[in-house]
Amino acid sequence: MNVDEVVSGLILELRRGTLILLVLSQLREPIYGYSLVKTLSENQIPMDANTLYPLLRRLEGQGLLSSHWDTAQSKPRKYYQITQPGLEVLEKTKAYWKAFSNHVDQLLEGTI
Repeated sequence: MNVDEVVSGLILELRRGTLILLVLSQLREPIYGYSLVKTLSENQIPMDANTLYPLLRRLEGQGLLSSHWDTAQSKPRKYYQITQPGLEVLEKTKAYWKAFSNHVDQLLEGTI
């Protein structure tokens, strides 16, 4: 067994759902993809554009995001924003995350 491979796999699993929550949380105002990658990276949450754009398309397909193109600048940009159903999903998921992570912290620290 290669411990580093096991750890890498576990971290990947932990990141998947967490990234969805973080992306939704950053889209209360319209933002374009590169700016979102930059914001997450500046906050120690690295996310590759090849991961972000398929995620944004999937969330938009689920009705959790909307998008529009801004062609007023020399380089057109697609802006994404959370929808009302997306806000509801975000708030419910965020509440679950807070309670869940609190219990996880307590178990990991041995305080339960």
